[in-house]
Amino acid sequence: MKEIRKIAAGINLVLEWKNVGDDYVASLTGGDEHVGAVGVGSYDQESNRASSSVITTPGHRETEIALNGAKEFSKACKATSVFIVGIHLDNITLDEIEEIVSASQKMISELSVIISEGF
Repeated sequence: MKEIRKIAAGINLVLEWKNVGDDYVASLTGGDEHVGAVGVGSYDQESNRASSSVITTPGHRETEIALNGAKEFSKACKATSVFIVGIHLDNITLDEIEEIVSASQKMISELSVIISEGF
């Protein structure tokens, strides 16, 4: 698997991805790794548009990261994608949440550029 690493709120964030046939799978984890939300992205060749849906496990708050990650990933790779997110930090503060969300968005953008350039 290929990966991008960043530190945010004192934890290591790791974004890994790979091909699965013509499709793609990515995971973004940090702190106590787990599956908090799973986004599925699809790409419509005719309209050149991507969309995504998400399932979030009870008590988890990674919904927006997974939804956005799946959509951006599918848009970049022009294929179906699965984007798994599991980030946990005990006693997290609002500032730490904002820092992790910001770093996650930057990692997803970086991944999109790498994929678009034909990793």
